[in-house]
Amino acid sequence: MRGFFFGLLFWVCGPVWSAHAYAQFGDIKYLPGFQHFDYVNPKAPKGGEIALVPPTRLSNFDKYNPFTLKGSAPPALVGLVFETLLTGTLDEPTTAYGLLAEDVSVAPDRLSAVFRLNPAARFSNGDPVLAADVKHSFERLVSKESAPQYRTIFGEVLGATVLDERTIRFDFKRANAELPLIVGGLPVFSRKWGVENGKAKPLDQIITDMPIGSGPYRIGKVNFGRDITYERDPDYWAKDLNVRRGLFNFDRITYKIYKDNTAQLEAFKAGEFDYIQAFIAREWARAYTGKPFDSGRLIKKELKHGNAGDFQGFQFNVRRDKFKDPRVREAIGLAMDFEWLNRQLFYNAYTRVRGYFVASDFEATGKPGAEELALLEPLRAQLPPEVFTQDVPQPPVTSLDPASGRTLRDNLRRARTLLAEAGWTYRDGALRNAKGEAFTIEFLDNSGSMGRVVTPFAKNLEKLGITVNYKVIDFAILQKRMDVFDFEVISSRAVGNEAPGTELLERFGSKAADVEGSANVIGIRNPAVDALLDKVISAQTRPELVARVRALDRVLRFGHYVVPHWYGGVHRVAYRAGRFEQPAVTPRYYQPESWITSTWWATEANRDELRRGSAGQTKN
Repeated sequence: MRGFFFGLLFWVCGPVWSAHAYAQFGDIKYLPGFQHFDYVNPKAPKGGEIALVPPTRLSNFDKYNPFTLKGSAPPALVGLVFETLLTGTLDEPTTAYGLLAEDVSVAPDRLSAVFRLNPAARFSNGDPVLAADVKHSFERLVSKESAPQYRTIFGEVLGATVLDERTIRFDFKRANAELPLIVGGLPVFSRKWGVENGKAKPLDQIITDMPIGSGPYRIGKVNFGRDITYERDPDYWAKDLNVRRGLFNFDRITYKIYKDNTAQLEAFKAGEFDYIQAFIAREWARAYTGKPFDSGRLIKKELKHGNAGDFQGFQFNVRRDKFKDPRVREAIGLAMDFEWLNRQLFYNAYTRVRGYFVASDFEATGKPGAEELALLEPLRAQLPPEVFTQDVPQPPVTSLDPASGRTLRDNLRRARTLLAEAGWTYRDGALRNAKGEAFTIEFLDNSGSMGRVVTPFAKNLEKLGITVNYKVIDFAILQKRMDVFDFEVISSRAVGNEAPGTELLERFGSKAADVEGSANVIGIRNPAVDALLDKVISAQTRPELVARVRALDRVLRFGHYVVPHWYGGVHRVAYRAGRFEQPAVTPRYYQPESWITSTWWATEANRDELRRGSAGQTKN
């Protein structure tokens, strides 16, 4: 009966229920009064330090405000410095527990949620976290002063009302089981952040003002634009809270930023930092070798996990006329020979990405079943008939057997036919449209690592008469061009989600297609996709969510908006030996960087080293 009653404590006399946690689909693992999460060591010693590099393509940072569009913020700033009303766990995908809020109440009609703040909650400046701060944070984030994705994320929230000093109510536009989790994930900052001479600056003018958050760390030593150290707050208000017990054990967490992968890896081998995650199979096999690894000074591991697979692919900018026809996009995809890439470049380490919800319950398969058809049928006039009659599209497969009908030559013949149907034919030495314009593609990359993939892909495209220009630019420039959709094709990765929801509006919704900085870099404007997104975010049960996301995946895949890449089933990481210990239990859902920085702890030698260093600095 635990699932039926949401594992909650009810107010017997009131019209709403109230609890220490909220579950989108009613399954709460940790009951009231729990002591700590299963995957932590509640007795982990505090102290020591860890130095690492961000798992992103960040090449510098120029601000301390992670909530605005312009510029780049340092890595991990949100997770270490700012906190939310509720906090998720690494072993439940759709449940969150009280952090800044000690209680969450949801109305029977699900049109509002009330959060009561923990009286102990404090910002880094010592001020209490009050409902007015929560309201201030919400209103700034949904304003035009913030990055546009927040207006999408909180788009179903009507507003926030302060009920008393420590109680706030959020009202919703419609009943949506995910909305209490969404507002529970609101990052909260002090109303005093950005105040100068008694006057508050607009959020987008808060650039290098030190953040005033309530998290376990504060910004410490900074080599601006290059390195940043976060220092654990010894007076952290939640250090003994059950949702924080055994977490955030390092006294210092330092991120170092390098311009390219080669310099980064060589610095790791030289001992400049402690931990790194590898994303390139060839580097993992050939570069993570040598004396440091042979001697045991550096350890490399492949960590198992239960995450949904990450989506990765070459994404078309369909705002460009040449990419508007899905037949053109499908034809370009037929020129990628993944099997050759996997054999020759990837050491057979990868599996091909098939759709947008890789290796999860949400991935569409075969022909649509009854539940999907019920969702798709009202949209028949807006969808190609193949959606209803054919198996969901799969990436092309190449074979070495000439009789298979699936060789690269066979795929290119099919591509040529599709291009001709779309009005592109080969003449005068190039693939041209009716106006005589030659077909060219510009691939943008910031690290150069995609060059070895684009080169053979380009050779295959050249056989179709398409000229490829592969350009490597700095990540900051790439990000700016992506923000204003000034690109043709880019490589992009989206971390898998065990419970897709409102964030999909930002990735695939029509409203986000023309909003600068949105995640809808492809530029999808499809009424059928919008209708299915509306169904996804209104799902009340997990079976409903599964069916609705599968229907969405099917429709997107028939649009051929991307050339799917590949994914791996493990996290590849390396770290310095003798400096860290980890809990006995590994969580099911995790990204290695945040798991390590939040749950691991320093060895005694590491802690002693930092103590000696700190004593020396004090003496000097």
